[in-house]
Amino acid sequence: MEALGRHIIVEFYECDSEILNDPNYVEAQMVKAAETAGATVINSTFHHFSPYGVSGVVVIEESHLAIHTWPEYGFAAVDLFTCGEAVNPWVSNEYLQKAFKSVHRSAVEMRRGQLSVLEKRDFDLGTLRDEANQQLTSHNVKYTRDLWFTERDDKIALSLKHNGRLFSKQSDFQKVEIFDTLAYGKMLTLDGMVMTTEVDEYVYHEMISHVPVLTHPNPERVLVIGAGDGGTVRELLKHKNLKEVVMVEIDGVVIEACKEHLPSISKALDDTRLNLLVEDGIKYVKECADNAFDIVLVDSTDPVGPGEGLFTAEFYQHVHRVLKQDGIMVTQSESPRFNQKVFKEIYECYRGIFGEDRVDCYLVAIPTYPTGNWSFSISRKGGVGPLEISKEKIEQFCSTQELNYYNEDIHYAAFALPNYVKRMLQ
Repeated sequence: MEALGRHIIVEFYECDSEILNDPNYVEAQMVKAAETAGATVINSTFHHFSPYGVSGVVVIEESHLAIHTWPEYGFAAVDLFTCGEAVNPWVSNEYLQKAFKSVHRSAVEMRRGQLSVLEKRDFDLGTLRDEANQQLTSHNVKYTRDLWFTERDDKIALSLKHNGRLFSKQSDFQKVEIFDTLAYGKMLTLDGMVMTTEVDEYVYHEMISHVPVLTHPNPERVLVIGAGDGGTVRELLKHKNLKEVVMVEIDGVVIEACKEHLPSISKALDDTRLNLLVEDGIKYVKECADNAFDIVLVDSTDPVGPGEGLFTAEFYQHVHRVLKQDGIMVTQSESPRFNQKVFKEIYECYRGIFGEDRVDCYLVAIPTYPTGNWSFSISRKGGVGPLEISKEKIEQFCSTQELNYYNEDIHYAAFALPNYVKRMLQ
């Protein structure tokens, strides 16, 4: 039966899960499958979803190849559609089964556009082809690619176009990856969640660091839990009055990746005032002496994976114990819009340990975090609060630094909370 196109629908079973969760590999194999069958590739667009799954399409002159993967099941669904008889989609089918290490497959072919029921229309195909070719030639376009990273849950998603993955390693704790994004530079992700990017990292790192250091009357020793990218340490060490910063990061792979690919963020990790320990921060705090630090910063991931233990009352009771009498603790406290339950529980926990009137919330804008609206908490054992320090003290520090976000106005304004946040904290 004569037809305009051949359409093969394929299901690949018992594939290699790591392969199916690698967008670079999946894209490369789909492109190669098209070329092996004799097709001319025009464009490829692929998305990598968090925590797993790849969707993509390879546009060819003869139609397209499309895929979606379920790495957690070792399964991939593929459409192979070619026009005419010059390109054989079964060749692509055979190639992909080997590329994905599929144990078995099921496939069905349909003939699309039955010529017996179609009426050919008379228009100048030659002119249209000439115009299209001239347009392509004038822009020097032969093959383009669109590769996307997507962090998503069941309610929202963030997609960033990138040029490829620069680093990928499964540590003992999490999947550590770095992508080269077009809009936000190099980006660190842990288990598929965005941690930091070159373009907007300064918001987080300046605000978690400078607010507590300038609020404290005379800080000398600071403990940082987490912060493997090094950005928090970089900002802390801009304060010359600090004699020592102890940083405890559980995952050495994060440090390795950031030193190699994010030097502008990690450049202070070799500073002589830094005592860098690759070990469990929860255990370190539990075994730490009383009244050991002026400031403790908990620069953690979300309350999943290796960061889960950092969201317990027991941990924060130990933090309270290791702080000196006028000590300050700052943590990232999630998004009041995106993660309301955890946000409220965090502040209830802190107030139960430090006191109702010694815990404050401040907000920042971080475009690559869920909703873009993020929060920090500042809790103190004694001393003055963050709104009681002089404007001149902040101005004096900021005048000696080239900061991108933090200044004297931002310091006070960050504590001005919207009504919906105030109600959540009541």
